[in-house]
Amino acid sequence: MYQFDSRVVLTLDAGGTNFVFGAVRGNKFVTEPISMPSNADNLEKCLMTMVEGFTRVKKQLSEKPVAISFAFPGPADYPNGIIGGYLPNFPSFRDGVALGAFLESRFGIPVYINNDADLYAYGEALAGVLPEVNEKLRRKGSEKQYRNLLGYTFGTGFGFGFVADNKLHIGDNSCVETFCLRHKKMPGVIVEEGVSARAIKRVYAELSGDTRPDLDPYMISQIARGQLEGDRDAALKAFAEMGEIAGDAMATAVTMIDGLIVIGGNITRSNDLIMPALLREMRSQIETLGGDKLDRVQMKVYDLDDETEFDRFARGDQRKIKVFGSDDEVVYDPEKRVGVITSKLGASMAISLGAYAFALAKLDGEA
Repeated sequence: MYQFDSRVVLTLDAGGTNFVFGAVRGNKFVTEPISMPSNADNLEKCLMTMVEGFTRVKKQLSEKPVAISFAFPGPADYPNGIIGGYLPNFPSFRDGVALGAFLESRFGIPVYINNDADLYAYGEALAGVLPEVNEKLRRKGSEKQYRNLLGYTFGTGFGFGFVADNKLHIGDNSCVETFCLRHKKMPGVIVEEGVSARAIKRVYAELSGDTRPDLDPYMISQIARGQLEGDRDAALKAFAEMGEIAGDAMATAVTMIDGLIVIGGNITRSNDLIMPALLREMRSQIETLGGDKLDRVQMKVYDLDDETEFDRFARGDQRKIKVFGSDDEVVYDPEKRVGVITSKLGASMAISLGAYAFALAKLDGEA
């Protein structure tokens, strides 16, 4: 979707340390990225950096951009372009900043701001794994097609967004989140404390006694694979615990939303260490008070990165049943199923494509 659109949208990757400005047309970047310090602790400098960055990108273009669209950390009133509240990486925005209105007044084009995980899910739904999975199902002869997508990012935090029927859902308060669900093993603690870079570091330190401040999830993954000296058993358990805690939260969300799940973010480089426990948790069982066992997720959960499992996912349980009172037959597939898959675009690209698609959908009256 939008891969053949000729309109250009200005984008921004807004980090607390650096801003990276770009422009997208037809789902591709059409300018060289421009990186500038974000000056996040000084509001005036930060805003002027945005103006300078977008201006420099605009000068590289041969046509006028139709909108500015990007992700920015919250809390925020995203539909009205207002950022404000406790933003650790952008302390100068805490009293409330009408960022959308400011940029619209400077550039004279619509400005759309969203949460990064929301745009990540939107990009994956329109230009990433959702159309790819559906096309792969068609090639395998399956009539099953998916319209809903839950997008998760594993990194500094535990981001979440979801899309239904090509529409991004942000709720009535721009507050569709799962980071604040209960931690499975510590019910009084938010789940993000178990699904994040700091969670892997904390659990590894607790199990190994190794509290070196320079240890990061990548180094701990090397220890888990035997590529770096350290407590391998503790490293494996740290990633497995993250998978278990994430799987518990995902099971809750997919039970309510019922769609494919895509996972992205820096920590997905270690998905081989995380996914077994994540899938095991999603495939676990719960009980009634009478002792009856039920699947935690009422749909069968498949690992779509595994080709053998994808084949079973595509095949399902198709059978023919007769129409009562006639010789006619219809195809029936009683197997309810969902899949978990790793992003192929990468979180940053998916966010950019989501920002591009969201701007065009808004301009076309479809969002």
